[in-house]
Amino acid sequence: MNNLIFSLNATLPIFFTMILGWFFRRVGLMDEPFVNKMNKFVFQAALPVLVFQDLATVDFFEVWDLRFVLFCFFATLISILAVTAFSFLLKDKTVQGEFIQASYRSSAAIMGIAFIQNIYGDAGMAPLMIIATVPLYNIIAVIVLSVMKPQRSKMDRKLLLQTLRGIITNPILLGIAAGIIWSCLKLPMPVILGKTVKNMAVLASPLGLMAMGASFDWKQATGQLKTSALASVIKLVILAAVFLPIAVQLGFRQEKLVAILVMLGSATTVSSYIMAKNMGHDGTLTSSTVMLTTLFSAFTLTGWLFILKSLGLI
Repeated sequence: MNNLIFSLNATLPIFFTMILGWFFRRVGLMDEPFVNKMNKFVFQAALPVLVFQDLATVDFFEVWDLRFVLFCFFATLISILAVTAFSFLLKDKTVQGEFIQASYRSSAAIMGIAFIQNIYGDAGMAPLMIIATVPLYNIIAVIVLSVMKPQRSKMDRKLLLQTLRGIITNPILLGIAAGIIWSCLKLPMPVILGKTVKNMAVLASPLGLMAMGASFDWKQATGQLKTSALASVIKLVILAAVFLPIAVQLGFRQEKLVAILVMLGSATTVSSYIMAKNMGHDGTLTSSTVMLTTLFSAFTLTGWLFILKSLGLI
């Protein structure tokens, strides 16, 4: 019972915050332009400051773990390759690109940081997990969505270059880089600056989660239901079932294991829908998978945390 309570305490506040966002949207306190601005603010300001704070205030050489970064990278890469191979079994080849992206691309930043913060009080190993996965997420998504675009066989090189530039200028990755530099140079954090940074950082998780909840649309969740349900099972259950035991065998514990869990088993990120639409795909499968994984991850993540806690791994 104590392990179940621990798991519920870790997951339910996150999803209740998302439900608050959905409720505020329903009663008119939030509208689409406001939610879009909130998403932009979290992505471009609050989250970068949060990861900067967590890295700048620690000894980077102590928290750096090459084994962890390499595991996150190769687990993500192998997941993508496996999902791509499986996608060739789909009858409807027009949704193949969307299926691949929706099945592997996690909400690593907002959901990952929120979960680890809720359990351990800070972002922990989330920045290192983001370094290993987010650039790979974006590059592979562009390649897959370009090559497997309906009625198109050539890769969109211009869009690929734009994405590479976008990765280099990604605000979250810039925040991580700034935090690493600050930590490595052992620069002091004046009290005034530290409190200002903290005030900005605390906004990231609640605002990001409420924006996700406010974006939820029940009607979209019914489109391409069968295929999106399959992608959701892969995203929330299968990848975690395959790679979590490997992570445990390699000796990862505590916040590292929670970061790996979020990387493998959290909801599909909303940005995957935006990218699919902008690259000429219908987007219905992606939006359905985003909605289904967001809804059911409340149960699956609680279950995974309960298992890890019961085994004494976190």
